[in-house]
Amino acid sequence: MNDTPCYLNGRFLPISQAQVSVLDRGFIFGDGVYDVAPVYDLRLFRFDEHIARLTRSLAKLRIPDPHTREEWLAISRRLVQTLAETTGARDQVVYFQVTRGVAPRDHVMPAAITPTVFMMVNPMRAATPEQRHQGVACVTARDFRWERGDIKSTSLLGNVLARQISADAGATETIMFRDGFLTEAAASNVWIARDGALLGPPKSSHVLEGIRYDLLRDLCEDCGIAYNLRPLSEAEVLGADEVMLSSATKEILPVTRIDGEPVGHGALRGRPGPVYARLHEAYERAKATQSI
Repeated sequence: MNDTPCYLNGRFLPISQAQVSVLDRGFIFGDGVYDVAPVYDLRLFRFDEHIARLTRSLAKLRIPDPHTREEWLAISRRLVQTLAETTGARDQVVYFQVTRGVAPRDHVMPAAITPTVFMMVNPMRAATPEQRHQGVACVTARDFRWERGDIKSTSLLGNVLARQISADAGATETIMFRDGFLTEAAASNVWIARDGALLGPPKSSHVLEGIRYDLLRDLCEDCGIAYNLRPLSEAEVLGADEVMLSSATKEILPVTRIDGEPVGHGALRGRPGPVYARLHEAYERAKATQSI
């Protein structure tokens, strides 16, 4: 861990040597944003989409984007190559974080300070063959987080508390509902299949627009699967034919138990379903064609 390569404010160095001021607003207020991009065989997957989302989050917090697209890409590739040379890992995740910077503690956003830029890479911890074959368990909870889930903020205490609910239950994720309707999971987007179609909650301030939103739309089009975003009630989720999670590291993952009860109906009850199987195959093909 101490030799993991990172980038901090213009310097490449081992993570054990990286230091940030205690007055950094990311440390004091969680005043910053982050993103995570997967890497397959040393190539960044849907890199432009991840950088575009990072830029959108920065703009919503009025933090200037400290790098161009080409600079983000060059830094990422150098970190990826360094980790590959030291560990042999060819599948990785790149973590990007930008905070507002260092300033005296004051809730008001200070003007004209330099953002803090931190990046690191780690080997990817992909879903296991067993998880893909058998599916994973989730629990449900009320979505008690703040109202700006559309910003990929480093202020993640709500997500930490939500994820701990599932960890305490021995489950993979906590699926959350606000006012009786699906939002997302602690660290994933959530999808259901019904009558052969893929359904997800609409994009809103309560839902982070996962990169897989547009990816799954495209994969559904390629597979001939109907795709629709609309409000999904808790009853619809619990009574769905299939339930799936998506994220940079989970990719797309079947959920086969929720709150201890099997998902689905008939012979496929408690087992990954056909919509998941088709999307997983399409996702694997996309990894080979949408990486740079």
